[in-house]
Amino acid sequence: MLLIENATIVVGTGKMIQEGKVLIDEGKIKKVGHFSVEREDLEVIDAFGKFVSPGLIDVHTHLGVHEEGIGNEGHDFNETSDPITPEVRALDGINPEEKGFEDARRAGVTTVQVLPGSANVIGGEMVTLKTFGNIVDRMVIRQPSGMKAAFGENPKRIHGTKGRAPITRMGVAALFRKEMRKAQQYLDKKQRGITVEDELGLENLCKVLRKEIPIRAHAHRADDIVTLLRLAEEFDIDITIEHCTEGHRIPEYIAEKGFHASVGPTMSTRAKVELSDKGWNTPRILAEAGVPISITTDHPVIGIENLLSSAAMAVKHGLDEKEAWKSVTLTAAQHLGVEDRVGSIEEGKDADIVIWSGDPFDLRNTVETTIINGQIVYNKNGTC
Repeated sequence: MLLIENATIVVGTGKMIQEGKVLIDEGKIKKVGHFSVEREDLEVIDAFGKFVSPGLIDVHTHLGVHEEGIGNEGHDFNETSDPITPEVRALDGINPEEKGFEDARRAGVTTVQVLPGSANVIGGEMVTLKTFGNIVDRMVIRQPSGMKAAFGENPKRIHGTKGRAPITRMGVAALFRKEMRKAQQYLDKKQRGITVEDELGLENLCKVLRKEIPIRAHAHRADDIVTLLRLAEEFDIDITIEHCTEGHRIPEYIAEKGFHASVGPTMSTRAKVELSDKGWNTPRILAEAGVPISITTDHPVIGIENLLSSAAMAVKHGLDEKEAWKSVTLTAAQHLGVEDRVGSIEEGKDADIVIWSGDPFDLRNTVETTIINGQIVYNKNGTC
């Protein structure tokens, strides 16, 4: 058992506890707050003057499937042989030994979603996992945690320049619609007991139609976001808006639809047309409209070590600090559908906890200790 005491505890729900304690037992949070406990056989960490937070969560990364610094050999995130690839799984391309996982632990990031890239209209299944381990199957929290789709510039550029659809935004939407209708017909036949030839891609899209997983769709521009929302209504499916760069242009419309949005990577440059209106005001405007937001690095577009720095920048530009914390903890967990296990320091949840030298939104402060499933996986005095 491990006891952390005398800490300022950021619960993750918007609540703060001063001079509080966290008791960890068998990888779970047993108690949090102010309580008495027998100290015999306890390992005790005195966190006086320090902050304790839930492990941070990045909802949109390419950790392990887009390895840094090794070129094409590490590019396992876009299966560009076809614009429609719902049959592929990010899980099958992840290298858990990739350096980015260590960077995540050093930065207090304990849970990530790993997605296929955005080259394809439908890009395949994604997975949510912890950032510690050397066998990816043992790191998984939720598999699959969504189906990737992409609208706008990327599918046009990757496939249109090869002389095949999609060449236009009309073509992107048409390909998405065509494949989802095929999946509807496939599911309908199976439900009516009609024998159909097994198709892995359509089987995976049936999970979307049955609302077992959402479509998580790359959409930067406001018009692409609206197209995504139109298709969500047409097929009665759950979605999340990934990037949502121009969400500040239509915040009330997005809020009306009731879906989550991940925002970022705002630290990137305006490297393409869709990013021309990128800015730090987007998280604030969306949150004030009532849109549940999560902040993302899109690692390795921006290094995952910048996740909390991104949240701090959003605060600097007007985002409420409680909402900023939730955007990388509890709201992020809800975005991924794993809030029963992670995202806040509450009894019964996984003991994924970070000890900071001081207020984390003061960027001079650093991670001192990262704990995943009750195990110290990083300590400033030496990586575990």
